[in-house]
Amino acid sequence: MQPFSVGDLAGRFGLATHVLRHWEDVGLLTPARDSAGRRRYGQDEVVRVAVILRSKAAGMSLEQIAVMLDAEAADRHEVLQAHLDDLDRRMREMERSREMTEHALRCGAHDIATCPRFKAAVTDLLEGRLEAFPTGQQIHAMLG
Repeated sequence: MQPFSVGDLAGRFGLATHVLRHWEDVGLLTPARDSAGRRRYGQDEVVRVAVILRSKAAGMSLEQIAVMLDAEAADRHEVLQAHLDDLDRRMREMERSREMTEHALRCGAHDIATCPRFKAAVTDLLEGRLEAFPTGQQIHAMLG
């Protein structure tokens, strides 16, 4: 495989070249340089870009990604566990939103905010508190 130029690699992933340069500046990428000083990206960097993109799509910050890609980072496990905890929280939020949306789709109330069952799903916010997110079964029971 021929090494990629910065433009070729950016084009492969639909990125602007400045994004790859920024990722290099923050230490996520370390491309080789040719005799003229131009960046040359090999297969390892191609994989790293894919990992960075997938990790960003999952909500990770560049700092978290840098730690994840650094096997020697002292706080690697703590950063990754914190991200898993955040993913779990967001997944519960998405489940709650899905259940509420499904109920709204089936509900006969013209204004969903007037539906008593729909209001039950936001009671914690109405009362000024944020409870632990209910399970899918609990949400289903609230919304009926």
